[in-house]
Amino acid sequence: MSGILGTAVVTGASSGIGTVYADRLAGRGYDLVLIARSADKLAAVAERIGAKTGRKVDILPADLANASDLARVEAFLRETPDITLLVNNAGLGGALKLVDSDVDKMTSLIALNVTALTRLTYAIVPQFIARRAGTIVNIASVVAINPELLNGVYGGSKAFVLAFSQNLQHELAGTGVTVQVVLPGATATEFWAIAGRPIEHLPTEIVMRSEDLVDAALVGLDRGEFASIPSLQDGALFDAYEAARQAMVGKLSVASPAPRYRAAA
Repeated sequence: MSGILGTAVVTGASSGIGTVYADRLAGRGYDLVLIARSADKLAAVAERIGAKTGRKVDILPADLANASDLARVEAFLRETPDITLLVNNAGLGGALKLVDSDVDKMTSLIALNVTALTRLTYAIVPQFIARRAGTIVNIASVVAINPELLNGVYGGSKAFVLAFSQNLQHELAGTGVTVQVVLPGATATEFWAIAGRPIEHLPTEIVMRSEDLVDAALVGLDRGEFASIPSLQDGALFDAYEAARQAMVGKLSVASPAPRYRAAA
């Protein structure tokens, strides 16, 4: 294995949250493979982190919304035996209302936020199961549970990430594979400018630094937390949310409609 902890693969690693994950994971002793569209930006990040930490940092430029690039990265994950951690961070955002959004851009968003994340997870999970070890970190968003907040397609894509991660955790229980889903709130990255709502237009009290977000999420990972919401001050609120969801389990599919749906006499 190339590093003491193996190799961590980080998607969307050329800026923002992905760059911070790369820096922090290298600092913990992981070698890295960084994935994003821009080879120049990736090279600069890799050089900086390699010089700072002494870890081996490779780059794999790829547009994960492009089918051929995605297939190339999938093959890399399947064929590289020393990968121990995958951070599915790459994604596009949307802040405009549905009727103001370009449907082609929304389709690209789905390709990256949903399809790419799904296929990369499928590519790495079999070897994690075979080794009975490995970690998958999926970056969702608080809009997964508050889809009214921003664009509905974006919220729906992140709700998928949360639901997909919940099922992964359930299916992989007992295999030695760790699954964490991270739900950032507003974070100071390029996301907002790309999504159509510059961060300067947001109240400063709701915007978290990407460094603080990642450091908090890693604390959650170290503690074995499945869903980490660094900006949620009262964790009991999510516990109550999850308890209410679990209370419906086993009661959602029966042969007869509930009495409240009976037509009035």
